[in-house]
Amino acid sequence: MSAKRARLYDAFALLTVIIIALLDQWTKRLVVKKLPLGKMVPFPIFGHNLAFEYTQNSGAAFSVLKGNALLALFIIIAVGIVGYFYSRIWNSGPLSYKLVFAMIIGGALGNLFDRFIHGGYVVDFVSFRIPEMNFYFAIFNMADASICMGVFLLFVLVLFPGAGRKDVAPEGNDTAQQTANNAVAQGNDTIQQSTANQESTCTVNQKETS
Repeated sequence: MSAKRARLYDAFALLTVIIIALLDQWTKRLVVKKLPLGKMVPFPIFGHNLAFEYTQNSGAAFSVLKGNALLALFIIIAVGIVGYFYSRIWNSGPLSYKLVFAMIIGGALGNLFDRFIHGGYVVDFVSFRIPEMNFYFAIFNMADASICMGVFLLFVLVLFPGAGRKDVAPEGNDTAQQTANNAVAQGNDTIQQSTANQESTCTVNQKETS
């Protein structure tokens, strides 16, 4: 992979982190401003199955580990671990892995920033439920969705490694192409030299005959 392409992939990953974190914070601020705490507003088209419901979650994603005082530290450690794995593919590696890591880091940073500015809780507002089946999914936010989607895609890439390598140009391609071009050029030179020798021989033979 060329250094220029690797830097472009890293730029895309950084942009993904920024967009996810900013979009997460923007939607949370909008919910806090427009929706009273605990009120549920059905989402258009989906009715009561999908709704906006403003809640304050002191746990992790999807209200896991609620009330754990060390949760922020665990999140920081998790971001550090993912960041370390990303550093292993810095200036190398496929775009798919970089974007997956960016989704996880962006979502984690969004929730971590939210927890700091609110004194320990994050804003959740997406509620999915099927009352007919007595199914009520945990309320979540865009950062949670980004983290879970990133983890899911990471498992897919690990289980099917070929799927994440299609966007990588093999390092030997440029060398192989250059070698092939050199071989073709040498072959052309050989043919031209051989033709020139034959023409010279014919000319000499004609002179001797005359």
